[in-house]
Amino acid sequence: MSNFVELVDWSGRCLREDKRGAIDEQLPPILDRLQIDPRHWLYLNRNFESRFKSLVGAAHSVRSVCEQLGKRWAHGIRDCERYLSPPITS
Repeated sequence: MSNFVELVDWSGRCLREDKRGAIDEQLPPILDRLQIDPRHWLYLNRNFESRFKSLVGAAHSVRSVCEQLGKRWAHGIRDCERYLSPPITS
């Protein structure tokens, strides 16, 4: 599945710059930009439905949406922290 993401990223770079969806050649690959380890992305694609039941994304975003919705918890928040949240830098 990470090959698919790379293919989509590559395809977006080949589109004409004046068209919607074009990806600037100067941008790093998509998983680098999202700060997601390719191994984690592959694992999540293979196990997505068993790991997440509702909200998915960076943990801070999921917590924010939970707060807005009045939810106390989201199934899969630990996996959001582990696999989809940028590393904390000091």
